[in-house]
Amino acid sequence: MLQSHVVTISRFLVDQQRTHPEATGAFTDLLSDIALAAKVISREVNQAGLVDILGSADEENVHGEEQQKLDVFANQVFIRALDHTGHLACMASEESEEIIPIPEKFEAGDYVVIFDPLDGSSNIDVNVSIGTIFSIHRKRSTGPRGVLEDCLQAGSKQVAAGYVLYGSSTMLVYTSGTGVHGFTLDPSIGEFLLSHPRMQIPDPPKKVYSVNEAYYTRWSTAQQRLVTHMKTDGGFGSRYIGSFVADIHRTLLQGGLFMYPADRESPKGKLRLLYEAAPMAMIVEQAGGRASDGVRNLLDVVPESLHERTPLYMGAKPFVDLAEEYLARSD
Repeated sequence: MLQSHVVTISRFLVDQQRTHPEATGAFTDLLSDIALAAKVISREVNQAGLVDILGSADEENVHGEEQQKLDVFANQVFIRALDHTGHLACMASEESEEIIPIPEKFEAGDYVVIFDPLDGSSNIDVNVSIGTIFSIHRKRSTGPRGVLEDCLQAGSKQVAAGYVLYGSSTMLVYTSGTGVHGFTLDPSIGEFLLSHPRMQIPDPPKKVYSVNEAYYTRWSTAQQRLVTHMKTDGGFGSRYIGSFVADIHRTLLQGGLFMYPADRESPKGKLRLLYEAAPMAMIVEQAGGRASDGVRNLLDVVPESLHERTPLYMGAKPFVDLAEEYLARSD
């Protein structure tokens, strides 16, 4: 619900900075730059049906997936918005095989940004909500510029995480470890306005699960039993959009459980730990929920590679606990 007084994201960030006398302003500037990139991407997404930016860019990304034109555009927007600011040691993108260094002509800083520039891009041509996901870490290496180890940090080490949802309205949701806050873009003034302060998963949460049941036959027996229980004895309903950012956004607002389990064809899961799972895990936990890979807390997982994949269960705490309970049972 919109507030009776207007609070822009810029004002909100400055107000938050004032509570930390030691702050230099670099983190505030970094989030402001991310918000600017989101506005630019939102503009292009909203024009996708009107201009020639739909369809394939005739290239593949590191995962062998065909890149969409908007994927390429969003990736470039993020890089160009952040590489020259002097706040970053390096970046990593789901669309790039290696880390993205800061050009030598620019100063390097103390933060690392990891991002999925356009998650759910397969939904572009059918006008389903898509999103951007980002994660911020502090540089931990001792050299003047960032290296791979600065990106390979557990989710618990994140300084901040967030996503942008491009739907019927554009929303930016983020946490820096002191609650989750949502901002809605007012296109008439070009500003993100605070619309959802201190977002919390409802208690009691709505009994809803989200999973792609088309893969049921590929799941483990334990996963099959979990979903069968939820549909029958558990009294759960099913809601699945098929766009990760949109599904998690709904889970934050209504409660429930989102699952992307491992299966016979993807034994290590499909979602990327650094670009998708870890940032969303931080947001969900800050909103009072839980995030797990089915065995352990997702934020405790230390990645071994930039594009590592993971199974994923996140949402209301009792539902994630239920999932772990079923998955722990032997077949």
